[in-house]
Amino acid sequence: MTPLIVFLTAYLLDALLGDPAWLPHPVVAMGRAITGLEHLLRRLFSSTNTGLLAAGCVLAALLPLGSFCIAAGALLLAGRVHPLLALALNAFWGGQCLAVRDLRKEAMAVYACLKQNDLPAARKAVGRIVGRDTAALTAEGVTKAAVETVAENFSDGVFAPMFYLAIGGAPLALAYKAVNTMDSMVGYKNDRYLYFGRAAAHLDDVANWLPARLSGLLLILAAPLCGLSGKEAFRIWRRDRRSHASPNSAQTEAACAGALRVQLAGDAFYFGKPVHKPTLGDPLRPVEAEDIPRACRLMTTGSLLGLILLAGLLAGRLLCL
Repeated sequence: MTPLIVFLTAYLLDALLGDPAWLPHPVVAMGRAITGLEHLLRRLFSSTNTGLLAAGCVLAALLPLGSFCIAAGALLLAGRVHPLLALALNAFWGGQCLAVRDLRKEAMAVYACLKQNDLPAARKAVGRIVGRDTAALTAEGVTKAAVETVAENFSDGVFAPMFYLAIGGAPLALAYKAVNTMDSMVGYKNDRYLYFGRAAAHLDDVANWLPARLSGLLLILAAPLCGLSGKEAFRIWRRDRRSHASPNSAQTEAACAGALRVQLAGDAFYFGKPVHKPTLGDPLRPVEAEDIPRACRLMTTGSLLGLILLAGLLAGRLLCL
């Protein structure tokens, strides 16, 4: 019964509280650890390609394993004080791994700026949640960026941590967040991280392989419940889900593009350099600001379907014991 209670409570905590700025967050600690470990490992290993690969492998092993062990140890100590303390800490950390409320909040902040015709503010708002350059984006470009990040982060920030939380509680969910945070910080194909960040990027691909595909299917199921096109979501997902260089990110973006009946992705600028990306979906209609709240509804509904699926599996496992 405890894993199910932890899972449901964690989802509820995220829905009610999100991630308040005043509350310490484990991902912030992970980011600092990555920065510190990178500096240390670059000094310990040679600057050759082989040395950088080895250093990156050490980082990719240390951070997730350390995150898991620290969380598991803390829960063990809390359990010796009182079982309810361990349950509360497990659910609290689990809730911090989820991002339904905050993802919607940040995307809707972009929408509010667009509705006020304040393009500079919209660019600034979307810059907080995307990695691409935003200074020259048009209103349509800002909208597409917001919709794409809601779709992509439905897997990375919502369902994948839910998936690992259901399997192994907060320790495994935090280990997943460590993998995801490493990829976001060092998993780039540029001069600095091509070799050092390769292990982190590959580990992230492996960790997200199954959750990303399940996330795409959940968005397809959610589409008709939101008044969107489930048929188009499935068609575009089948056609375009392998279009990106990443084996995972197009799974949810393709489903979202089809559900909205718009075309997403395409070329973008990162760190001042153009990056070619194939488009996802068909331009059956122009992208508009209202697609942001539509994408948010799709993401939220998908998360509820994921909650039902995973809670049902946990309950079924309890019945089999």
